[in-house]
Amino acid sequence: MKSYYVYILLCSDGLAYTDITNDLARGFKEHQMGLNKTCFTHKRRPVKLIVEQEFNDVIQAIYFEKKLKKWSSKKKLALAKGQFDLLQILAECRNSTHSDYKPENEN
Repeated sequence: MKSYYVYILLCSDGLAYTDITNDLARGFKEHQMGLNKTCFTHKRRPVKLIVEQEFNDVIQAIYFEKKLKKWSSKKKLALAKGQFDLLQILAECRNSTHSDYKPENEN
């Protein structure tokens, strides 16, 4: 059975990059060596693998990758550190037009 991996790399500038591969070792090596000059990680090397999740179903892997790609770097780092309480806080909308937004100085 073929495996697929969704992974998060921590870049040298503190930003996080998410990708999918069927060969985790090869994918990581390609980012670390900077083989793709147009890739987000090319100018942000060295990179560090901080999250990897294995899937047997490519559709589930793609779904998970797309979900993570929408997350901020802070949220991805919280996931990597297992800070699940912080994940909840970072998931809350801070947009002033959102119906749940209530600034602290407002009565």
